[in-house]
Amino acid sequence: MTLKASPVSHQRILLAEDDDSMRGFLARALERAGYDVIALDNGADAYKRLKEEPFTLLLTDIVMPQMDGIELARRASDLDPDIKIMFITGFAAVTLNNETQTPKDARVLSKPFHLKDLVQEIHKLLAA
Repeated sequence: MTLKASPVSHQRILLAEDDDSMRGFLARALERAGYDVIALDNGADAYKRLKEEPFTLLLTDIVMPQMDGIELARRASDLDPDIKIMFITGFAAVTLNNETQTPKDARVLSKPFHLKDLVQEIHKLLAA
């Protein structure tokens, strides 16, 4: 009997979220969905980690101390043009447009969201 690899195996997600409870909640949900997740509490530390090892997806809050998610995404794309990017934000007024110079094909998910929706959006983004 041969075991098939999970479709999400070896999909590595770097999660940057400054809210401790949200970060833990998201990391546990994504790990249960089969992803390898590294969760950090600010953009500066996340950027350092991106320079050290490869990730499939950057899942980042937009509003964070030290380095916001938009700047983190720009720098992540410079390091790895193939990295997928998804923003999560609780600020409905924050919009991404050409002036913010966000990486192309970046997705935005507004808080609050259901975990199944997050996992579904990540599956779609990584399959694209």
